[in-house]
Amino acid sequence: MKMTRRNFISASAATMLACGVSLTAHAAGSTDENSLNFITDIFKDSTQPGEIEEATTITAEKNAEWYETLDFSDRREFANAERGWLDNAEGRIIDGDDNRSAWDLQSYGDLNRDAPDTVNPSLWRNTQLNAKAGLFEVCDGIYQVRGFDMANTTFIRTDHGWIVFDVLMCRENMKAAKELMENRFGPLEIKAVLYSHSHVDHFGGVEGIIDRAQAADASLSLQDQLASGKVPVLAPAGFLKHAISENVYAGIAMARRAQFQYGTVLDKGEKGALSVGIGMGQSTGTVSLIAPTYEIGEDLPKLTIDGLEIEFQLTPGTEAPAEMNAYFPKYRALWMAENCTGTLHNLYTLRGAEVRDANEWAKYIIEADQRFCDKTDVVFQSHNWPHWGEEIHEYLLNTAAIYKFIHDQTLHYMNQGYTSNEISAMLTLPKKLEKVWYTRPYYGTLAHNSKAVYQKYLGWYDANPVNLNPLPPSDTARKLVEYLGSTELVLCKAKKDYEKGEYQWVAQITKELVYADPSNQKARNLCADALEQLGYQAESGAWRNAYLMGAAELRKGNLSKLARSANGLTATMGEMTIAMLLDYIAIMTDANAAQNDDLTLNLTVTDVNEQFYVTRKNGILLSYPGENHPDAQASVTCKRLQLFALMTGQQAGQVQISGDATVLKRLLAYASKFEKTFNVIEP
Repeated sequence: MKMTRRNFISASAATMLACGVSLTAHAAGSTDENSLNFITDIFKDSTQPGEIEEATTITAEKNAEWYETLDFSDRREFANAERGWLDNAEGRIIDGDDNRSAWDLQSYGDLNRDAPDTVNPSLWRNTQLNAKAGLFEVCDGIYQVRGFDMANTTFIRTDHGWIVFDVLMCRENMKAAKELMENRFGPLEIKAVLYSHSHVDHFGGVEGIIDRAQAADASLSLQDQLASGKVPVLAPAGFLKHAISENVYAGIAMARRAQFQYGTVLDKGEKGALSVGIGMGQSTGTVSLIAPTYEIGEDLPKLTIDGLEIEFQLTPGTEAPAEMNAYFPKYRALWMAENCTGTLHNLYTLRGAEVRDANEWAKYIIEADQRFCDKTDVVFQSHNWPHWGEEIHEYLLNTAAIYKFIHDQTLHYMNQGYTSNEISAMLTLPKKLEKVWYTRPYYGTLAHNSKAVYQKYLGWYDANPVNLNPLPPSDTARKLVEYLGSTELVLCKAKKDYEKGEYQWVAQITKELVYADPSNQKARNLCADALEQLGYQAESGAWRNAYLMGAAELRKGNLSKLARSANGLTATMGEMTIAMLLDYIAIMTDANAAQNDDLTLNLTVTDVNEQFYVTRKNGILLSYPGENHPDAQASVTCKRLQLFALMTGQQAGQVQISGDATVLKRLLAYASKFEKTFNVIEP
């Protein structure tokens, strides 16, 4: 849209009035340049990257209001978090293999004081709780190391040794947790390792507790594994499929997004990253995966390991696609995996994942209550702290209720025609439930969880045909700026709205300016300032991190190469089945680039005794398990790790090929290299 001089001057005058500017010096005959020069003066210090700011007066006042909203005198969760504390490890630093820390609780600074203005007091309280680190007794025979990673690791005594339920995210952290146990109990004889579910913070540290040579032979029956003297590695049905799906298939995209969710380049403390509700953040050591030697299905409701009976409750589609609770009759103890934690969890996690089923989640918690509550003295889980005695039923009830509420009320409003964003803004918890500390939104929130329910039932489309095929963000932004006219005038209005505390709107409108012109540093700085104040106000640790990461990258540019994260994608990929490896080759393949290079091959993998017929036609790779075709262009015989090495560009040793020798090279020739360095806050 082209602006006339008269329209431009009118827009300038109206904008200056909105910005509190007197028009006396800008009479009708004044030039456009004078108007713009005045506005430029307002932003004369904004043409260089900005710095981290203090909380505004408005943010400080909003944060102070939380002391009236919630009952900070209720210290029951502090009592639960400290109960059974055997060895205090607050402020623990765990060294990684790269001479940098894999875990550092000291970097958060002094948490034993009132919340600063830059932190929501409720989140500050949750951070104080999650910073309590060390060895804890859940009951006589069950012990947890907490505060050594985002998750807990749990040691449960058997007749002659121990089982370990969940093994943290990183090897270094798990090794430190094991050493803490051995300092008190002596050398640990590990009888089994159990993964409660398919998220990396529960399996990635496995090589800190056992090495691969100790793992049982997966080709044996479970009873033979238990009798073999080796260590069975047990997980719920579907574990490997979903662990690979998250960490490999979508792993690069999730890893970059996780930098925002966990704030991996942010300094820790009052102006940076704090607790994310389920722990103090993401560890940055070495991840590994020992694939389960046995996956537990509904056909195995009970199991005895070295004299210890375990009763399982599979809960697929809840906090993870593959997850299980467990009951220990000997200890009258109920393990709730990550289905109950000390916070409202995610129905959709900001790093990206499959949407979770809130209705089923609530029903599985109710089922656990029905099956086990009257014979349980303690409920414990893979994050946060246990609950004992009379609290147990209420804890399960309230946790189930919050997921059921989000599910039911989202559908209630969906069926009245409200859209995802509208419902998100409408939902408020019942007043009594809102006061419960262990259901506060430190990780998930009502706002984005209600959107997850909407997505699960209705998907991304809100039924408005305007939104069927919208312009890409940068194109939208450029057209919006063209219609708005002067970006300087927009910035002037936005600056006034910022001063009024309208931070969400300021972030939205300045984001459009950034997408239209990423070099507009004034827009970047103002957007960053707005995001920063939103972060300071956020009760959710994940939201706080996302806001503050956005502010940091607007000021300094893409920081992905500075982000510290756990290392171990290759180790995880090394556990992929042949079908998974072929799927990932298809994911890496640029189908349009390969569309004129059709091929067929027979693949025989000798060490796992599997065959596939593989064909690529029109760039699309399909595989047929259990088949070999006589007319295939080539036949390839190899071992599983040789195929993995070829896929990842490593030396694969001697691979047997008959027929067209180019087929194997062409199979991999169109693979893209994925890097977790793409932009998030700008185009």
